[in-house]
Amino acid sequence: MKTYFDCIPCFIRQVLDSVRITTTREEIHEKVLREALCLASEMDLQQSPPVMAQKIHRLIRQITSVKDPYREVKGRFNDVALKLYPKMRQTIINSDDPLNTAVRLAIAGNIIDFGVNSSLQETYLEETIHQCLSEKFDDMQLEPFRNAANNAENILYIADNAGEIVFDRLLIEQLPIEKIIVVVKGFPVINDATMEDAILAGLPKIVEVIDNGSDAPGTILESCCGYFQDRFEKADLIISKGQGNYETLSDINKNIFFILKAKCSVIARDIGCKVGEMIFQKSKAFNGEREDARV
Repeated sequence: MKTYFDCIPCFIRQVLDSVRITTTREEIHEKVLREALCLASEMDLQQSPPVMAQKIHRLIRQITSVKDPYREVKGRFNDVALKLYPKMRQTIINSDDPLNTAVRLAIAGNIIDFGVNSSLQETYLEETIHQCLSEKFDDMQLEPFRNAANNAENILYIADNAGEIVFDRLLIEQLPIEKIIVVVKGFPVINDATMEDAILAGLPKIVEVIDNGSDAPGTILESCCGYFQDRFEKADLIISKGQGNYETLSDINKNIFFILKAKCSVIARDIGCKVGEMIFQKSKAFNGEREDARV
């Protein structure tokens, strides 16, 4: 997905949110903001938004010397999600269609995105869970997804955020886990999940977990390590969580299922849905519906 004009104010908001978490010193805020504006003035709008976001968050870490500004936030939402996990797991067990329910909960977990909403509260997460379990949902891709998972030899599950990764475990447990590799970020960026978060979620106990070697808030393939690129190439089914991964993978000609909540107007416009809608969609690039598809 290319970068839209409306992405640019979002970049600047991310800069301010992140640097304010890191320090109260206004001279640092100004320095970071001015340098981020210079980066924004030179950006290539044909690239995906996470390309610019990667540069911005590297800049913040460089100037502030804080490697993981959202560490406390990530820990808090991991704890919240782990407390909710037993009840959510029982909800899945008791449901008429456990896979459908697990997909809904995985979408609910995608609300834990501090790149979009840095003031997210735990109460809103619980409201979102209830909403995603009760709202009408376009699940026409559910049976193709179920069949693809059963027939695949190598499944790559690309995670998005800390806290959300606990919700991902609920879905992973409904899939053939012996075929699955879960992917997290190689380095901290915003509240994206790293290996530390995967361990807290208990994922290495049930599946193989790798990191992609990158600090981008998405999956910029050329920014990822060779080992991940090899696993990506060999995967015959890819599950992509969240907006950042959609932005970077929506034009890739692979068998990808995107699972997310459309949390901003830019994403909603690109997908063709309403803001707030639950998205469970097979890649249009793989279906031949995108002229800009990349191999």
